[in-house]
Amino acid sequence: MRLAIATDAWAPQVNGVVRTLTETITHLKARGHTVEVVAPDRFTTIPCPGYPEIRLALAPRFGVRKALGSFRPDIVHISTEGPIGWSARAWCIKHKVPFTTAFHTRFPEYVAARTRLSPDFIWPIMRTFHRGSRAVLTATQSLRNELESRGIQPTQLWSRGIDHAVFHPDQPTHPSLKHLTTPIMLSVGRVAVEKNLEAFLDADVPGTKVIVGDGPARAHLQVRYPDALFLGTRQGAELASIYASADVFVFPSKTDTFGLVMLEALATGVPVAGYPVQGPLDIIGTEGRGPHSTLDRAIGCLKPDLAEAINGALSLGRADAANYGAQFCWDKCTSQFVNGITKAGLSGALAA
Repeated sequence: MRLAIATDAWAPQVNGVVRTLTETITHLKARGHTVEVVAPDRFTTIPCPGYPEIRLALAPRFGVRKALGSFRPDIVHISTEGPIGWSARAWCIKHKVPFTTAFHTRFPEYVAARTRLSPDFIWPIMRTFHRGSRAVLTATQSLRNELESRGIQPTQLWSRGIDHAVFHPDQPTHPSLKHLTTPIMLSVGRVAVEKNLEAFLDADVPGTKVIVGDGPARAHLQVRYPDALFLGTRQGAELASIYASADVFVFPSKTDTFGLVMLEALATGVPVAGYPVQGPLDIIGTEGRGPHSTLDRAIGCLKPDLAEAINGALSLGRADAANYGAQFCWDKCTSQFVNGITKAGLSGALAA
């Protein structure tokens, strides 16, 4: 298969979308597929309004046309609804090249968190973007159901995984967390308004709160919450060590479609606390025993009161969390990705 992936999210950004794409591309190439990535590193970029750490391609249509025309893909996967994504979609429609899309980010809620616009204003734009896609790849069944109810279809499942060589319970204690007052409560991700970190930082619970990640809200939050420890962006083995040094992982976001960081925390043996919303429910489940309540013991706690969820998760077993997290792998996710495109009508091109 000759697959082009068009994405507005790419290195040096550090987030779940970039990690999912890089891991999937690595596994696709290992299976013998030819993959071309059309990303912002090919273009002149400008800072994303309100989030300067993210660079958006400036007027990428000509460059996207040139890249895709030269590569001559069998199919194009469009990962994001940004300038590159829209340009790739236009090229595919014009040249009658089949394309699939992905729904990684709850963009309507993301915009609503930063403006006074209602999410209902943005959903029609999302429907337009995904119209014509042979398959809209989504991380969870609940998101598939929601998108289909909003007229975005057909959908296919494309879950998430972890690198088991990096994220596992056998980790050294990270030096930055060695002498902190316990329990240590950790949150990892973009430090931005849509992540709802204030709810975590305001939670009335004893111990030390640690934030890993960067973003436009970091400077403000560091001043407002001087007792919290902000470590900035950490990756790889160091990040795994930070996870394993915590007593509970707190996921306060109410807008994420999945939450890859929850899987990484679980795999290192850290129970998860969060709200009972889409994303956490798809991983932790209503009762904390998985999305279908099939686990013998809880691996997390989801409550409308985040402090209550944190206290509940602190009582759970680390081995149970690690065993559950170990079930998620990128090879399985890559098979789902290939299956989604196969169902888009390219089974012959994708035989591997």
